[in-house]
Amino acid sequence: MLGHRFPTALRLPHGLLQRRSIMARRGLTIMAGGEAEGPLAGFFDYMERLRNYERSGVPRGAGTDSDDGFDLGRMRRLLRRLGDPHTHFPAVHIAGTKGKGSTAAFLSNIMRAQGYNVGCYSSPHLLTIRERISVGNDGGPVPVRLLSDLFDEAKKAIDEAIESENGSLTHFEVVFTALSFLLFSQQNVDIAIIEAGLGGARDATNVIRSTELAASVITTVGREHLVALGGSLQSIAIAKSGIIKQGRPVVIGGPFSEDIEQIIRDRAFLTQSPVISACGHGIKSFTKCIDWDNGKPYQRCYISIKISRDVPLSIEMHDINLQLLGDHQRQNAVTAACAALCLCSQGWDISDASIQAGLEETQLPGRSQFLTAEEASALGFDSASTVLIDGAHTEESAKALSGVIKTVRPEGPLALVVGMASDKEHLAFAEQLLSGQTPDVVLLTEASVAGGTSRAMPASSLKEVWIAAARDRGIEYVDIGGVSGAETPEHISDLLDCSPSSNSGRKPMVIGCQDVAPFSSNLIVAASQLLESRGTAPGLICVTGSLHLVGAVLQQMGRH
Repeated sequence: MLGHRFPTALRLPHGLLQRRSIMARRGLTIMAGGEAEGPLAGFFDYMERLRNYERSGVPRGAGTDSDDGFDLGRMRRLLRRLGDPHTHFPAVHIAGTKGKGSTAAFLSNIMRAQGYNVGCYSSPHLLTIRERISVGNDGGPVPVRLLSDLFDEAKKAIDEAIESENGSLTHFEVVFTALSFLLFSQQNVDIAIIEAGLGGARDATNVIRSTELAASVITTVGREHLVALGGSLQSIAIAKSGIIKQGRPVVIGGPFSEDIEQIIRDRAFLTQSPVISACGHGIKSFTKCIDWDNGKPYQRCYISIKISRDVPLSIEMHDINLQLLGDHQRQNAVTAACAALCLCSQGWDISDASIQAGLEETQLPGRSQFLTAEEASALGFDSASTVLIDGAHTEESAKALSGVIKTVRPEGPLALVVGMASDKEHLAFAEQLLSGQTPDVVLLTEASVAGGTSRAMPASSLKEVWIAAARDRGIEYVDIGGVSGAETPEHISDLLDCSPSSNSGRKPMVIGCQDVAPFSSNLIVAASQLLESRGTAPGLICVTGSLHLVGAVLQQMGRH
């Protein structure tokens, strides 16, 4: 028993350890959601000493099923020390570039609506890492005391595993995957909904065996984490299809290009796994209208699933009100419904009413989330403009966000507040958001990632990307330089007065960047003031580019 001392195998030279500890403390409160003190203090301190690829970035090829890929053997050895908890419950395993978190939330709520004891494991988190693990009927973050007791119980085995693996076990493997499996086992969940972290084939979650796997789900295949997953869409599809297991059904979301879908189907053919397509023949869905309830929009949809081949599925929902907005979220709802119906075909008791109720009850902070006036005022925002926060950070999710904006607020002034991680496709993201309604104001900021700055894209660099994107699209703009967010309305007016005029009738787009890192909600206020100074308020102010940035908004909102 090593007590509270960390394993010798992970000790670092004193100077390096001291520097690392200082950096860890700077990011700890952010990563912990303000829970770095109290019952979980020892837990967070322990985990900060482990390698954290969310903060530092994933190595090249780490998610591929190759010699460069993560070693699943060490994960299996760790779980063996913990009693192989992942073999004690049935699971649905979900992978995908986009949509896997929403699909996991939809499916978890469907099963809860039916009365099942559900464990759900997802990532990343917004306010507290406890959000990544939920258990029971309410879907809330794992309670502090339950997680603390779980860690204390497992610590001896984790210590021994880390030492035997020469310190190579990671933050994701230990903190989240192993402990979530252990918790689900101890809580006797009826089913666990498991979201893969990176790729699929070599993800730490891919220790689930075919004997425990109820179904696999692959939502989408896109270009995110391209370097870590082999460098092409085809290699990403191969990595994600690695969660398909022998003889177990796979639900595919999509839509996919023909070659990508064929890669998934080829894997399914090799494993003799039935394929259920959530966007193929027999699927029909559309949004009837957007309506509002207590200051929050929702989409009223029609969804019909009638599949007769492989695994027969059938449900029709004429008026289903989804709190998650956009065509992409409607598709995620269809995918989750297909997964639920697939479970029905295996003998699970799930009514059509539970499927509709679970889909309607699902909401996810930071995904097309419109703040109420009360929530916005907590940020010091008293404008008549509306604030939308969305964690979009890829070209595909930017396209989806543009669709939400067009649907919910097709006209009126628009301001964007954008911060991104350094390893994203910044130009493609900017071009996608500029391809729709041209924003009146764009303010760039720096979003800390997993409590650190090593993966944060500097606001000034991001501004240059947006200027290049504006030039490419022939959009006239004015660069107002740095903005702190603490300017007076008079100063904001002066910034605009000093800017050159447009050659066209339309006022040029205003571009600026926050000159003090990290992000402050004052930047949202500055965006509102810029809209007002242009005589275009009230409008819509959208904060986007990173779930970590959205988490910062919610954290500051909660603090006030």
